[in-house]
Amino acid sequence: MNAAQCKMARAAIGLGVRELALKADVSPNTIARLERGEAMRESTVEAVQRALETAGVEFIPENGGGAGVRLRKR
Repeated sequence: MNAAQCKMARAAIGLGVRELALKADVSPNTIARLERGEAMRESTVEAVQRALETAGVEFIPENGGGAGVRLRKR
C-alpha cells in the first residue's frame, strides 16, 4: 500500500485520520506521516492496510494502469 492508496481508501469508506488510527492501533500522527509518503516500518503499513481491508477496501496492485483501491463487493 502506498500513500495515495491509503488516502483513497480512507476517503472511500469515510474514515477520518483518528478513526483509522484507532482501527489500526497506531497514532493519528502515524497515519498522517504514512499519507505524506514518509518511510514507515513494514509492520505499521501492514496494520493500516489490514484495518482498511477489514473495513471493506480492496487494494489493486500496480498492473500497468497504476495502483488503486476499490470497495469490496458486498
